[in-house]
Amino acid sequence: MNKAYDLLKEEKLEGLDSLGFIFEHKKTKARICFISNDDTNKVFYIGFRTPPKDSTGVAHIVEHTVLCGSDKYPVKDPFVELVKGSLNTFLNAMTYPDKTVYPIASTNNTDYMNLIDVYMDAVFHPNIYKYREIFEQEGWHYEMEDADSELTINGVVYNEMKGAYSSPDDVLSRQILNSLFPDTTYAIESGGDPKVIPSLTYEDFLAFHSKYYHPSNSYIYVYGDVDIDEMLEYLDKKYLCKYDYLEVDSEIQMQKPFDKPVDITLDYSIAADQDVENNTFLSYNVCIGDVLDPNMYRAFDVLNYALVSAPGAPLYQALIDADIAEDVECSFEASQRQMYFSIVARGANEEDKDKFVETIESTLKREIQKGIDKKTLYASINGEQFRARELDFGSAPKGLIIGLQLLDSWLYDKDRPFIHLHAVEIFEKIKSRVENGLFDYIADVYLLSNNHKSIVTLRPKQGLTAKDDEELKSKLAAKKATMTAEEIAEIVEHTAYLKEYQQTPSSKEDLAKIPMLTRFDLTREARPIDLAVYEENGTTILHHKVSTNGIHYFNMVFDISDVTLSDIPYVSLLERFIGLMDTEHYTYTDYTNEMYLHTGGITTSTTVHEVFGEHDKYKISFEVRSKFIYDEADAARNLVIEMIRHTIFSDEKRLSELITAEKSHIEANLNAKGNQVAATRARSGFSKRAMISDMSSGLEFYRFLADLEENFDSKKDKVISKLNKLCDTIFSTERLIISSTGKAKALEQARSLVNDIRPLLSQTKTSFDGQDEYEPHQVKEGLKDASQIQYVAMAGDFVKAGFKYNGAYRLLNTILGYDYFWIKVRVQGGAYGCSMNCSRQGDIVFVSYRDPNLLETINVFKETGDYLKNFDADDRDMTKYIIGTISGMDTPLTPSQRGLRGLNCYLSGITYEDLQKTRNEVLDATVEDVRALAEPVEAAISQQYICVVGNENAIEENRDIFTSIQSLY
Repeated sequence: MNKAYDLLKEEKLEGLDSLGFIFEHKKTKARICFISNDDTNKVFYIGFRTPPKDSTGVAHIVEHTVLCGSDKYPVKDPFVELVKGSLNTFLNAMTYPDKTVYPIASTNNTDYMNLIDVYMDAVFHPNIYKYREIFEQEGWHYEMEDADSELTINGVVYNEMKGAYSSPDDVLSRQILNSLFPDTTYAIESGGDPKVIPSLTYEDFLAFHSKYYHPSNSYIYVYGDVDIDEMLEYLDKKYLCKYDYLEVDSEIQMQKPFDKPVDITLDYSIAADQDVENNTFLSYNVCIGDVLDPNMYRAFDVLNYALVSAPGAPLYQALIDADIAEDVECSFEASQRQMYFSIVARGANEEDKDKFVETIESTLKREIQKGIDKKTLYASINGEQFRARELDFGSAPKGLIIGLQLLDSWLYDKDRPFIHLHAVEIFEKIKSRVENGLFDYIADVYLLSNNHKSIVTLRPKQGLTAKDDEELKSKLAAKKATMTAEEIAEIVEHTAYLKEYQQTPSSKEDLAKIPMLTRFDLTREARPIDLAVYEENGTTILHHKVSTNGIHYFNMVFDISDVTLSDIPYVSLLERFIGLMDTEHYTYTDYTNEMYLHTGGITTSTTVHEVFGEHDKYKISFEVRSKFIYDEADAARNLVIEMIRHTIFSDEKRLSELITAEKSHIEANLNAKGNQVAATRARSGFSKRAMISDMSSGLEFYRFLADLEENFDSKKDKVISKLNKLCDTIFSTERLIISSTGKAKALEQARSLVNDIRPLLSQTKTSFDGQDEYEPHQVKEGLKDASQIQYVAMAGDFVKAGFKYNGAYRLLNTILGYDYFWIKVRVQGGAYGCSMNCSRQGDIVFVSYRDPNLLETINVFKETGDYLKNFDADDRDMTKYIIGTISGMDTPLTPSQRGLRGLNCYLSGITYEDLQKTRNEVLDATVEDVRALAEPVEAAISQQYICVVGNENAIEENRDIFTSIQSLY
């Protein structure tokens, strides 16, 4: 073992098939955790405890700025250079209320070490001490284009947080923390309050970094198939040995318990024409206690489900039946020193606050006295154990999620780092105590009888954003009025200087210092498609032969490509409501319990698959996805059939509840994902696929739900009839394809299940009702809300303009997203982000995210063709773009994702040869190939399909751009 370290702990992590080691660097006392296993998707992070003392956002701004160049890598944006030129599977940085973490991941050993070195140099030797401009760009600065211009404030973090403070969900989360932990760092906005950010000085910013970014305050994490001796040697020799131990006061204080609950009421902004009624948020929040209690850390996930989140759960149902809320949500936060539990009523009214509290507490008393339903508790525990076995975190590397969970204890107690990584064992322990009333005790002690709680009411106020905007404008005007001509000239001059600084690229010499792979490090061969096609009794079976840790992913896929547009929103209702209503043999509560007792879940999804090589042609599938261990196949089959053949839609009360709750859920999504709304609406003018997306999950679907809610009595019979008819139409043997993911046993089991299932489905193929009248139409739409920023989208169709797709288009995501848009929209414009997306069928869309600008961003989009015409790159730059593009194409997939990829290729008609052709076109792309895209991109963007979601004043001030201006809600 390396003599520079002490080995403090070694522990077997059974559920992770890993060994955990904790080392301490002798000289600096830096902490290093190594989780050793054979996972090739290796993860690394360095983190620091960073408790802020105020809401200037200093921790957040430091997180942004350290990635803007360092001693060893002095380019302006090494982060962007890495995104463009590495095979990373994860690359980011995150600011939490009490810590800042810098994680990377890669499957390539050389790339892995390159990424680590850039990040280590960034955190310890950043250029922030040399260039104040970095702070101004990422944090905040004053701007004036000329002496007659208004004085304004700009900055990436400043605008990002204006976006965050435009979301009522984010505002509520912030106020809950304030209410429960008023004397701790958790009462401070680590991301930054936009009203406070401009008070941060450059000197205080540097002092924060100097204090906390030291090895003695660091937490270093290494995961996967890594040679730990080599890693320890590298960390010591390159970085840690160059520092002496420093006593860093970064202790996270705990909040003293309350003597009595607190009650807080605050306002949040809604648009001037938005209704105040049924727009209040009521929350009941309880401090659960020390995160170092591994039993409570897991138990409250179970209790959340049993009391609130399960269909028909007692607290949820009591609040809905009392007509207090449109929807009820519950969250359990365990990524901080003290955990807390929140019950939130959405779509409520302020006058119902007392009723809200009384309903929760009387229901808790009743449930505790009679005993929380044990079957529901067992179902919840089984579901959690299945997820602990599966370890499927979607696109996030498994090692990253494990590493972040590690910090939930390691950050607060260096001697107990692994206590939350034994999930399977903890759940078994919890399960053994269900019969002894463990959860009744927890609900009483930690929820009902606990005085450390708060009631936070967030009430709507029309035009509050406009009022705040006007106050800021007046404040800045008043400041300008007191400035001398020289001071004004200085800001004007500095504005021009900063823009010039931002526009000036890093030197070739500095760029060459960023380590990168070569084209020889890239695999020429495309990733194989996990797909073998079989027939069983007239049904096609797609088998995806993948190792799944004993889990069978069994999907029933129904081809509904002939669905009419007018039926799309009803299909979406079916997808969302089936499984949440009574069936012939179960109440909806019992059905969900049975599902989690026997499976890892049964879900439904409607997916649109592009047909390869055919413009604006799609296959649409309605998928019933189940996952289970092999021994539970019969139970899973019976539950699936019960859901799709025996659901009772005629319960009008339940149907009304689901419509109202889903409307509330979609409304929250519209607010949180304005970029998706803008991009989909812009594309819907020329793309039937985008129209389908809008009608099934976007703004059009929201309006459909709002209409059903308002006119339920007159429309309920039609809805019930539609849902029943759709079940007969969709769940037919003639439409069925099976997608089975697992080893050979999965195929064998799928064959048997098909023969059991076929007789239980409709035996004829009937047609969908309704009209299918998609008409292309021009979109120039402004959607107003109460946010402080915009989401700006522009789209078009280059295939419609006479051009063909090729692999070179894949490069545009990298070139535009991390060069042209990055500089113009983010660095200079101050937006948090800007991206582009391009489909094989010719759709191309540009969209900005949390953008302070509107017209300026549209103009940037319009000039994209000119940028591409003049595009230039040397061999190193082209290699970088190609590597970054291939990285996105080669992201590691979980077993379930590999199965879904095979299914999509089959339905889209994409062969391995097609994938290889696209990959070759990426690998062999030249500067001339990129320039050749200027004409099709220009043709597409000249069609000017535009949608902007955002600040109502900004949209009104630019009304000449739009042919339609509406309220988002």
